[in-house]
Amino acid sequence: MRKAMARHILVKTEAEALQLKKRLLNGEAFDVLARKHSTCPSGKKGGDLGEVRPGQMVHSIDQAIFKKPLRDIHGPIKSQFGYHLLQVFYRE
Repeated sequence: MRKAMARHILVKTEAEALQLKKRLLNGEAFDVLARKHSTCPSGKKGGDLGEVRPGQMVHSIDQAIFKKPLRDIHGPIKSQFGYHLLQVFYRE
């Protein structure tokens, strides 16, 4: 069974996601920005999604979690919920 550990930040606009991505790439802490800006309940946990399995997340997020390089900041990725910034720590 495949699984991965990821965290994300969900915001309403692409512009906001791009601004946060710039801050992350400049060294700001992912968990701090997630707590402050994410509209997802996971924001309270620093954006931690815990372990996820294929098919648990919406397709666009699922694809990023299981196909994109580890540890990079991916996004903005659009879904029906808004725009996501995503970081994957490991896959098994």
